[in-house]
Amino acid sequence: MSFLKKVQKFLEWVIGGLISLLSLMINGDRPRARIPAIRDSLLLESGVSLARKIRSREVTSTVVVEAYIARIKEVNGLLNAMVVERFNDALAEARQVDEMLDSGNVPDRFSEKNAPFLGVPVSIKEAFSVKGMANTSGLVSRKDVKAPNDAPPVANMKRAGCIVLGLTNCSELCMWYESSNYVYGKTSNPYDIRRMVGGSSGGEGCIIGAGASVMGIGADIGGSIRMPAFFNGVFGHKPSNDVVSNVGQFPTCEGKGNELMVTGPICRFAADLAPLLKVMAGPHGMAKLQLDTHVDLRRVRYFSMGTDDRKLLVSKLDPELRDAQLRAARYLEEELDVQVTHTSNRRFYHSISFWFEMMQAADEESFVSLMGDHGSAVNCYVEAAKRCVGRSQHTVPAIALGLLESLDRVIPRKSEKVLRACQKLRNEIMTMLGDDGVLLYPTHPKMALFHNAPLLYPFNVAYTGIFNALGLPVTQVPLGLSSNGLPLGVQVVGNRYCDHLTLAVARELERGFGGWTAPIAASSLHGKSLGKDQGM
Repeated sequence: MSFLKKVQKFLEWVIGGLISLLSLMINGDRPRARIPAIRDSLLLESGVSLARKIRSREVTSTVVVEAYIARIKEVNGLLNAMVVERFNDALAEARQVDEMLDSGNVPDRFSEKNAPFLGVPVSIKEAFSVKGMANTSGLVSRKDVKAPNDAPPVANMKRAGCIVLGLTNCSELCMWYESSNYVYGKTSNPYDIRRMVGGSSGGEGCIIGAGASVMGIGADIGGSIRMPAFFNGVFGHKPSNDVVSNVGQFPTCEGKGNELMVTGPICRFAADLAPLLKVMAGPHGMAKLQLDTHVDLRRVRYFSMGTDDRKLLVSKLDPELRDAQLRAARYLEEELDVQVTHTSNRRFYHSISFWFEMMQAADEESFVSLMGDHGSAVNCYVEAAKRCVGRSQHTVPAIALGLLESLDRVIPRKSEKVLRACQKLRNEIMTMLGDDGVLLYPTHPKMALFHNAPLLYPFNVAYTGIFNALGLPVTQVPLGLSSNGLPLGVQVVGNRYCDHLTLAVARELERGFGGWTAPIAASSLHGKSLGKDQGM
């Protein structure tokens, strides 16, 4: 065993002990708290279904919006997922939709083709500009900032008829995988409020997983769509690069940052993924994809990887997540009469190094400057001292990232060598997938952690971040619940601009595994299993 691997094994042992101790200190023997069950059947329908019923007048937009507002009020006190609401405006917009449809005088801009989600309520990550609403990204110095206009994908959603219910929480400056900040506080998981929701789009994943929003929008630079979708049991899609505009977010992500950052949909039902992606992308982005192409899943080539791999400084994969991925592979084989090739690639061991180097290469502004709202750089050594006495306005993860950035300037790195190795991995995976292949890969090595535990597992983002570094589209797919009632899931990876393949596989896995499962009590889990076949 190499020295580095011995160090990693020792750190895992120490961190595991700390996690157990902290969990006992923070949570004690408290039973898992849960949110109220969903009682309104309208909350169990996809956006596509609701849009069809609203347009055919089977239900009014006002009734749908009222149902979701009631659900938000019912659960948000426990979750703190929606941090800025616009309920009165949303109801007024819903009534306008109903009056127009009832009149029979529907302008072309509100036709089914131009407004496919007419009257459907949605939520928006607070980091996106929504005209007249807060746009802090959890930065205290921006608490009075209002967005002057809509971000392009938000504007596209509004043009498509979506009604914005409110804004959802994120991590400070969208650079951590627990959604907590000193503007809005901490968001809790709908399956167990003692646990985290992921980040940075954690509020979106949470409010949708709780059945309190139909669908929404997130941004992903290292897993910020896929991790929240995974931890909250829903679907999330990281599209191919340059399909959906990244303009209109804070922090801004333009120029070279586009190599890593993507904007995409989060929703409970796979049927909504492609239509919502079309809306967000607009005609220009859609021209790069093949979302209307029929996919014969029996002619797709399937690969599975990552269930037995080890990675530098990253936790070992939880056995239940490993088994869930293997069951998904077996389901595809049996249902579609295909072969799933189980393979490996030693370069994935360096996933976190590849992602970090790509992040460094893409950065056009220092993180400490972003902490100062694109102004004077924040001194994180001072902020660390202030945090010790409770005086800093910045979270521990943000301060730690600022300190890491300062250390990075004085530590020699082998950037060119690492980037070359990353390019080799990209070429190998793209060659393997071709234009007809998909890859099953774990979304995260652990299920939803207790609050603050990510501080002890900072490099577990490697499972998602690697595909930002490789520039490939990925769909996070829920695979039911674990033995203790937490969401399971898997990533479905495709080649560049082959989003239609990953979305088609997501729909098939939803058919086999049930997709999103409403949060339920732990006592209700006995006898439940993954997959259609009890013997899977």
